[in-house]
Amino acid sequence: MKHIRANPVVVLRGVPVLMILGGAAADLFGPEPYLGLPFLASAPLVASVLFRWRTSIVTVAVVGVIVAGVDLRLRRPVTPLLVDLAVVLLVSVIGLWVKWLMDRQSRHLAVAQDIAEAAQRAVLPDPPTRLGSLQIAARYEAAQAEAQVGGDLYAVRATPFGVRAIIGDVRGKGLPAVSTVCQVIGAFRHEAGRAATLSELADRLHNALTVEKDPSKVDHFESFVTALLVEIAPDATKASLLSRGHTAPYLLRTGEVTVLEPSAPGLPLGMDLPAADGAARPDTVDWPPGATLLLVTDGITEARGRDGTFYDPVVGLAHIRSSNPRELVDSLARSVTRWTGGQRQDDMAVLALKPAP
Repeated sequence: MKHIRANPVVVLRGVPVLMILGGAAADLFGPEPYLGLPFLASAPLVASVLFRWRTSIVTVAVVGVIVAGVDLRLRRPVTPLLVDLAVVLLVSVIGLWVKWLMDRQSRHLAVAQDIAEAAQRAVLPDPPTRLGSLQIAARYEAAQAEAQVGGDLYAVRATPFGVRAIIGDVRGKGLPAVSTVCQVIGAFRHEAGRAATLSELADRLHNALTVEKDPSKVDHFESFVTALLVEIAPDATKASLLSRGHTAPYLLRTGEVTVLEPSAPGLPLGMDLPAADGAARPDTVDWPPGATLLLVTDGITEARGRDGTFYDPVVGLAHIRSSNPRELVDSLARSVTRWTGGQRQDDMAVLALKPAP
């Protein structure tokens, strides 16, 4: 048997009607006088939160008419009638005032969101959909809908050594994280075509971050960026990967998902500590025809479901059927959103690269 889930918004919008009907019935047939007045007086307050201005004002008028009608039906004196109407009017005014405050806050939030979205496009623009022999797609989603700029980053650049890409995750939140994103993206764009190897590129990015650190700050030791650097051969048959403490990427072929764990990862960029196992070394992997290289941040791998379990990208990706990178990143984002119920605690960034047919 198929169960139909009620829309919670529709159910909530029925609350003022139930309050009005219940309040009128309680006043007319209840054992105590004025038993339904609290429900009647509160109905306009609830309606002001759930409905638009016109409906809210109509609710006030309807409640006023019902209160007056009930008092007249019960032959109550004029003074209690006026007191009842005054109570309804007072609560209604409070409700409409609250609605005005909410609407004003919504307008301010909309303006702030527009500004944040513009800043995001400036700091983290979408990569080109095609670069050389590659199809490319990226997607970024902040943990909260109103916070459009966070600490995840990605960039792609054509260089004399092949197409190079980066995906990273800045420790921390807010404006300091955004400032670090700008530093990393700027340094990558400047150095991607100059550094002869991925190891040299990682060192240059690391130096760019450490130069900007303020040693006087207590938390300067904890300021770092996990990153994954990628270099794709001009013929798109091989890819070199260098991990600086970042989430492992995935290689997707029809019906098969492979996790490309790094053999010699390094410490995150900007972390001023000696590496325990020496310098990080890149791994070179074969890139079969038709395969897609998928880079993600921990907003994917550490996304929790309602029961607290982590999202498994291997399982999720195995159920996704996509013909191009754009379909892949969008489908993955929807899969994570379904898993978490839309309540993610971290930013989410995805970058997909696939040889063009």
